[in-house]
Amino acid sequence: MKFTVIGGGPSGLYFALLAKKRLPHVEIEVLEQNPRSATYGFGIVLADSGLNRFQEADPQSYEQLVAASFVSRHRVVKHRGQSVFVDGSGYGGAIARLRMLNILQDRCEQIGVRVAYDCRIESPGTVEADLIVGADGVNSAVRRDCAAFGTTSWTLTNRLAWYGTEQHFPYPVLAFKTTDDGNFWSAAYAYTERLSTFVAECDADTWTRSGFDKMSDTERQAFTEALFAEELGGKKLINNKSAWHSLPVIRNKNWSVGNKVLIGDALHSAHPTIGSGTRIAMEDSIALVDALAAEPDIARALALFRQVREPQKQKMVVAAEKSFMWYEHVAGKLRDLEPIPFVFDFMTRTGRINESRLNHEYPRFMKAHASEWRQFMSTHATAGGQANVRA
Repeated sequence: MKFTVIGGGPSGLYFALLAKKRLPHVEIEVLEQNPRSATYGFGIVLADSGLNRFQEADPQSYEQLVAASFVSRHRVVKHRGQSVFVDGSGYGGAIARLRMLNILQDRCEQIGVRVAYDCRIESPGTVEADLIVGADGVNSAVRRDCAAFGTTSWTLTNRLAWYGTEQHFPYPVLAFKTTDDGNFWSAAYAYTERLSTFVAECDADTWTRSGFDKMSDTERQAFTEALFAEELGGKKLINNKSAWHSLPVIRNKNWSVGNKVLIGDALHSAHPTIGSGTRIAMEDSIALVDALAAEPDIARALALFRQVREPQKQKMVVAAEKSFMWYEHVAGKLRDLEPIPFVFDFMTRTGRINESRLNHEYPRFMKAHASEWRQFMSTHATAGGQANVRA
């Protein structure tokens, strides 16, 4: 039996690794269009208790990933010139994307997975395998090659760009700037002792009002450096295919068609504001391998994969949608909310954080701002907002 994985990103490599461990008799290959040392982006967030599943699935790669991550337990939200420090008690970490890929690549090679690089597959339908796993991201060729997946997509209106910087952030900083040109914000977090990811974003109105739509990427980068000079400490941004763009929202009616199955961004596109996209994609890999190990018939295994994985995955998809829609409509919140209420609105935006969880994860912050929390809850209950958020 042979499994072919299209796409050598985190979810594709992790599936191949786990499948070879659980099903050693199966021939497994990964086909990746880029060279082994190539990657886009900078740091990847790996956070919260979901990492326990990685430890159970493959202790060796888990230990390497954690050891290579920069850990922080707090954050700062900046709004109207005020910096609000939010203490945290949970695990939070980020890792260089290339380092993460190298760890998973090495583990795959150690246990007998064949990984082919510089291997672009334009027509996945011509690939001969008992199972074809589409782990090839938002622009998935596996998905594009098969209309039966029932794909729907739409594009968000905000624009963003992923940069890097040598400015070190000891804890993540989310900074909002309201200017005469409109609303801009950035999310910055360290992934090594000297390097950080810096995501800059603006809303649709600001994109045209500020003249960003007419600038070159070089001009946009210079503008961003000047606007966030305080946060950057005067340091430059690092460009790695850091073009400003709007993100697509990808959904599929069918998770599998015949012997083809989608995982990760190919199945449900993630959004950076949820901070768990890579982890969620890799959990797809765990669930798919679990199904294949439990059910030797491919068709029944793929049905089992969706049956078991979909309820939990749907919770994260809904949370991600609430998160990116919060950002799509952030202009009114920036206009109407003072810093502390704004932070509470941000923290409860997905509907998955209730008062109990806030007190558990951010005890000192909640104690310091108990009166503001009660006022926030009262206001939102009156307005029919997020007062009754789910656990």
